[in-house]
Parts: sequence; structure tokens; C-alpha cells
Amino acid sequence: MSTTAATARVRERLEDYGAAARVRMREYLREGQSRHEFYALVSDYPERGGRALRASLCLATARAFGAHPTEALNSAVALELLHNAFLVHDDLEDESEERRGHPTLHLRHGAPLAINAGDALAVLSLRPLIENVGMLGPRLTLRILEEAERMARESVEGQALELWWRQHHVLELGEVDYLRMVLKKTCWYSTIYPMRVGALIGTRDGVKLDRYLHFGFFVGAAFQIQDDLLNLVGDEARYGKELNGDLWEGKRTLMLIHLLNVTAPDERARLSRVLGTSRAARTGEEVRWIRERMEQYGSLDYARQVAHGLAGAALHEFSRVFAELPDSPDKDFLEALPTWVIERT
Repeated sequence: MSTTAATARVRERLEDYGAAARVRMREYLREGQSRHEFYALVSDYPERGGRALRASLCLATARAFGAHPTEALNSAVALELLHNAFLVHDDLEDESEERRGHPTLHLRHGAPLAINAGDALAVLSLRPLIENVGMLGPRLTLRILEEAERMARESVEGQALELWWRQHHVLELGEVDYLRMVLKKTCWYSTIYPMRVGALIGTRDGVKLDRYLHFGFFVGAAFQIQDDLLNLVGDEARYGKELNGDLWEGKRTLMLIHLLNVTAPDERARLSRVLGTSRAARTGEEVRWIRERMEQYGSLDYARQVAHGLAGAALHEFSRVFAELPDSPDKDFLEALPTWVIERT
């Protein structure tokens, strides 16, 4: 499959499955709005759109393993609700100012209401999983809930690790530290869990789920690195978030970790001082200086090379673990995903 064909295949599936997930998700959000005006805040982030990558990956994997799309729709919708809950909380924890082209929820309505809106989205994400009982039966529903519990635990542990690094001014980090954090924070809920649930549904719990861990990790890590790169070099109108926001927030991205390990001692001391200040105290000049040092020391190119290596590893892993599946548009989608991840803008 050519590169252009691969990315077109992914975009097509994201549009189709994302639309289906959003229609179903609005049913849950409308139910809440009828009870309390607060649910207008809960609907804010979901109504801003997004790629619906997680929902699409869940649906595509289930279908590739033989499921009817309706059998995986509840689990896909639960993922989208939880994803938006994480975004609301992450934006507050990171002091982010923009999400999907608009001010973040805590800037619009204050931290207390934003926290509660995120909590409400997390709680709402349980309802579709519980309602799986009617279609999938109690045993498979419980297995999916068990997977969801592990995914949520891995994700919050990963977020805690990243926040700890910033709060405690941790500078002695390497590529392994970054990838371990990304495995927990990003990969489990963005790629590993959606595929595990899709495989559970498609096979009625008939496969060993751990065999798909490596593919999910490679794709998810490449996705996160590309996302971090887009924060520095992306088109702001298409990116939907604050450019250079990661530098303002002091996030330990792979580029920043690389810079910390290769920069000259005097520049590293200055970098340490800047990272030791709060976002409010950081200046535009300091952020530009860090960005320029990343260019000077090849930190962006280094991150691109790592992302490409991970995507290549994902393609190899795909050929190993998905080879027995019959050909289908959904199998094509899974195969094209590593290419799309590193080419998206």
C-alpha cells in the first residue's frame, strides 16, 4: 500500500467510525443535559470534535476479528467519553490555554466547574460499558470492565509520573524513561486498550490479548512523539492546541530530554533555571531560546528518527500478529495506522 493510500485509508475510517461514535455519545450527553444545566459543560469538549482515534481503533479491531460494528459501539463510546474526561483534567493540570481551537474549559468556567465536568465525563463512560450486558452477556462485559480498570490505572500512573517530573524538577532522564511514561500515559488508553477490547469482542475472549501489546505500544509511542513534534512545528489552525505549549508547561518531551542530555554545560544550567520556574513566570524569550536550542542540537530530528523507528517496528509487529486475519478494510486500516501516525499534520 502506498503512503498516500495508507493515510487516505486511515482518514476514511476515522471519519466513518468517528461519526458513528459521536452520534451514540450524544445520546448519553443529552440524557444528562435533561437533568441538569451543568451537563452543557460536560458536552463542551465532546462537541468540539476530534479524531476519534480510540473509538475507531476499537471498532476497526472488533470488525477485523469478525464482530458486527454495533457490538463494539458502546465500548468505543465509553472510550471517547473517558478520553474527553482525561483532556479536561490534563488541561487543568498542565495549565493549558487552548483545546481544539478554543479556550480550555478551566479558563472559560474556572477550575472547580472544569474538574466536576471531567469527573462527570469519567462517570458517564461507565454507563455504555455496563450496557454491554444486553448485547455481549455478563461474562464478556465483566472482562471488558476488567480491561477498562487496568487501562485507567495505567493511564493515571503515567500522568502522575509526568507531573512528578515537572513538580520535582527532574532533569536526569533518558529515552527509556520517556518511553516508559508514554507506555502508561498514552499507549494504554490510546492504542493498547482499544485493540484489546476490539479483539475481546470480535473473538468472544478467544485470543491471548498480550500478543498485541507490542503493536499497540509502538503505534502509541510514535503517535505521542509526533504529537509532541506538532506542538512545536505544526500548523496552529489545524493542530487545535497552543503551539509551544509543551515548552511553556515544561513537559519532559523526548525533544527536551534529548536537549538536556546533549547541550553544553552553561546552556544546561540556564535550561534548568528556566524549567525550575512556573509557567506564569516563564517568558516568551525563554521559550524561544529553548526552541532555538532544540533546532541547534538536532533534538527535533532525533525525535523524528525515534518516531519513524517505532512506526517501522509497528509495521513489522503487524505482519507478525495480524497475518492470520482475513483481508478486510479494517485490517487495512490497522496496517496503515503506523504510516498515518508519523505523517499526520
